[in-house]
Amino acid sequence: MSDWWAMTASQPLPPPAAPSARPGSSGSPGSSGSPATAYIDLAAVTANVRVLRRHAPGAQLLAVVKADAYGHGLLPVARAAVAGGATWLGTALLDEAITLRDNGIQARILTWLNVSGADFAGAIRREIDLSAAAPWQLREIAAAARALGTAARIHLKVDTGLGRNGAFGADFTALLASARDCERDGNVKIVGVWSHFAYADQPDHPTVRHQQEVFEAAVREAEAAGCELEVRHLANSAATLTNPSAHYDLVRPGLAIYGLSPVPELGDATAYGLRPAMTLTARFALVKGLPAGQGVSYAHQHVTAADTRVGLIPVGYADGIPRHASARGPLAVAGRRYRVAGRVCMDQILVDLGADSPAQAGDEVVLFGPGEGGEPTAQEWAVAADTISYEIVTRLGPRVERVYLGGSEESP
Repeated sequence: MSDWWAMTASQPLPPPAAPSARPGSSGSPGSSGSPATAYIDLAAVTANVRVLRRHAPGAQLLAVVKADAYGHGLLPVARAAVAGGATWLGTALLDEAITLRDNGIQARILTWLNVSGADFAGAIRREIDLSAAAPWQLREIAAAARALGTAARIHLKVDTGLGRNGAFGADFTALLASARDCERDGNVKIVGVWSHFAYADQPDHPTVRHQQEVFEAAVREAEAAGCELEVRHLANSAATLTNPSAHYDLVRPGLAIYGLSPVPELGDATAYGLRPAMTLTARFALVKGLPAGQGVSYAHQHVTAADTRVGLIPVGYADGIPRHASARGPLAVAGRRYRVAGRVCMDQILVDLGADSPAQAGDEVVLFGPGEGGEPTAQEWAVAADTISYEIVTRLGPRVERVYLGGSEESP
C-alpha cells in the first residue's frame, strides 16, 4: 500500500461543506431507483466562466462544450456559460452545434471536427461557424454555401506544431489561397485563424513560444492575403490561466469551465478561483458481512484481513468508472474515506467497510466532488487511474442520472 493510501484509506473526513451544490447527505437519489447521480452545479459553471473572463479581460471567451459538455450536459452547461459571459460556444462535432442552435442558443458557435458528407448546409443555415483545415473541407463548405446562396463563416486551422488537425507548413499557404478564392467568389467569409497548443499545461516548455511565433506568422500571412479577421485564437484552459500573451482576440477554455485545473502540477482548482461543478454519488445496493480471508470480486484481488462488512455500489466501467482504478479509486461513506476493494467490474464496485460500519443498503456513497467537505475529487480519481481529470468526468455513461442545480435547469 502506498503512503498516500495509508494516509487516506478509511480516514475520517472533516465536517461537510454547506449543502449548496447538491441535496444534503441523506442519501436521497435524484429520482427513485437511480443507482448513481451526478449533481451538476450550474452556478459553479457560471462563476467559473466569470473567473476565466477576468484571467483574459481583453479577449472574448468561447466555452468549449464538446462531448456533452465534458459529460456535464450540453444544453444546461451552454446556458450557464452564456450567463457567465461566454459570447462563443465550441463543439468538436457538428451535431452538437446544431443541437445548441436548434434549442435557442444565440451565441456564436464554432464547430471544428467534421468528416466528408457532414451537414455543412445545415450549419450555414443556422449561422454556425465552421473550421477548415484541408482543401476537401473548403470544397464541401463552399459547395453547400453556393447552393444556399450565402457565405459560410470559416476559421482556418493552422497546425503550429501539435501535429494533429490543421494545415501544416506550406499546406497552410495553399489552404489560405484556396479560401481566398472561395471568398472572392462569395461562398465563404474568412473570419478567423486558429490553432492548438501541444504543451499548454507546461507553460515554460519551449514549444509554447515557438507555436505562438508560428501562429502569429500565419495570422500575418492571412492578413497580407486580404483576410479581414474577426478573431485570432490559440489559448485553451491552461493557456487562458497561465499565458496572457496567448490570449489574442478569443480564448477557448474547456476543462476550467467545469471547475477542474488543467495544470494540477502548478495549482489545483482553488488556486485559480475555480469550483468543480460535478459531484458523483451512488447508493449501496447491498451491505453484508464477510469473514476474514475471504476474496472479494474477480480474481480475489482484495482479500479481507478480518471479519468485515462490504458494500456493493451499482456502478462500474460501463458507467465510466475506470477499471485502472481497481483497488485504488477513492470513496467517501458517512464521513469516512475508503477505496475500491478489488476490481472495478462492468456494473459494480465493492468497498471494505470494516466490522463496525453501520452502513446499510440505500446509504449514499460519494465518489468525487469539489473536495470542500473532504470528499475525493475527480483529480484524485485521475491519479488513481493514471489518467487526467478530463477523462474522469467525460466518460460518465448514460446510466448515471444528471441532476442540475443552481440554474434554470435545476431539477425539482
